Amino acid sequence: MDVSQRIKQAVDSNRVMLFMKGNRDFPQCGFSGRAVQILQALGAQFETADVLMDDEIRQGIKEYSNWPTIPQLYIGGEFVGGSDIMIEMYENGELEKKLSEAPTA
Repeated sequence: MDVSQRIKQAVDSNRVMLFMKGNRDFPQCGFSGRAVQILQALGAQFETADVLMDDEIRQGIKEYSNWPTIPQLYIGGEFVGGSDIMIEMYENGELEKKLSEAPTA
């Protein structure tokens, strides 16, 4: 299975998927830490993939989403954005709405 198939499988099999540096218990950068805090504040059930543990995923996720930075959030199979977009959506209520409307994986 190539890297884009592995990423697609992770995105499609998890309702909320966060590609990040580190994991939910030990984020390895401030942006990833903020992303986890936002999802936890909303009570979201989510899975994480540590891009530092897999260089193929680390590079491949940027091509998969056509987005240059990590973390990257997917909800219901759809790319939402990175940390700054998550903060903005959290503050204006869009992220909570998107989470509540997302289909289950």
